[in-house]
Amino acid sequence: MRLMADRGVRQEEHEAAAPGAITPSWENVQTFLEVVRHGSFRSAADRLKLSINGLRRRIDDLEIELGFKVLTRHIGGVSVTPEAEEVLAAAKRMEAASFELVRARDRAAPSVAGRVKLAVTEAFGAFWLAPRLVEFQRANPKLFVDLRCAMRSADVLRLEADAAIQLTQPVAPDLKMVKLGRIHSIPCAAPSYLAIYGTPKTPADLSKHRLALQFAEQTGTKENYDRLFPGVPLDGFAAFCTNNSSALLWAIIAGAGIGCSPTYMHAMRPKYVALDIGLVFSFDIWLTYHPDAARSPRVRRLLDWVIESFDPRKFPWFRDEFIHPRDLPNEYHGPPLVNLFEGLTWPKDDVGIDR
Repeated sequence: MRLMADRGVRQEEHEAAAPGAITPSWENVQTFLEVVRHGSFRSAADRLKLSINGLRRRIDDLEIELGFKVLTRHIGGVSVTPEAEEVLAAAKRMEAASFELVRARDRAAPSVAGRVKLAVTEAFGAFWLAPRLVEFQRANPKLFVDLRCAMRSADVLRLEADAAIQLTQPVAPDLKMVKLGRIHSIPCAAPSYLAIYGTPKTPADLSKHRLALQFAEQTGTKENYDRLFPGVPLDGFAAFCTNNSSALLWAIIAGAGIGCSPTYMHAMRPKYVALDIGLVFSFDIWLTYHPDAARSPRVRRLLDWVIESFDPRKFPWFRDEFIHPRDLPNEYHGPPLVNLFEGLTWPKDDVGIDR
């Protein structure tokens, strides 16, 4: 934001002003914050969807506006100069105030209408919540759901989302959090894979098999791999790795290797089988949001729907205790989950040709 007196002043007159005499642009200040948070120009540029040159121009402009350097560049990234430490603290306060303005606006909105942003891990978003959204939309026709699926935890304090579902417990003291349940993952494989390579009986047997792995934030795959196979390089051992839950699912179904799948996926009858080798990987499921967000009717409606969608009393695979997939039919009494994906493929036409 620039002073009213600056309006209409030619750029060359700005440049002729004394260093630090120009009110810093909020856009440039925000860019500075993102560079500091991400530790490098490239990461910040990706986050802001700017070219690196465009981002550097904003930082250069900010340094002209302030009259001193705000960042030093080194081989490991960037660091804040001593002169800019107070600028950084003030910028964080400005950002927090701007977010508070948005939250105040949302609290004042009387109706259950508008956009709601929900950040969620990729598998929960694609396979659990997205197919169920029709229920929520029919009950709330004036709400526009922005479902953001990624394995990176969203920053709800900075309004990246109104609420977030994640597998790591939030640590920010200003956040509200609700434990939704617990997710349990076990090794599984396609029948086509087992027919070729055989069925492992113990965790040690996995060293003789091909593995399909997902390496992403919140999965804990790296830690579990190092614990099970200490000192064994990934290359030449694992057959397939990805950062995407959907890609992992299809790789397992296609027979690429043995991979871990959450037990709720087994309730949808995928074309793979659970392996009883004594390995279960469990994570708590957390819902997190800013306390002010819950005062907004539209966000409150979203939070209630999320909590209901993960209710362990209704969906036994989200209970704290592990239930083997073969026992889930005796525990679950709702409609078949496979119906959530009804219509995913076309039936063959009268002449037997796939569409």
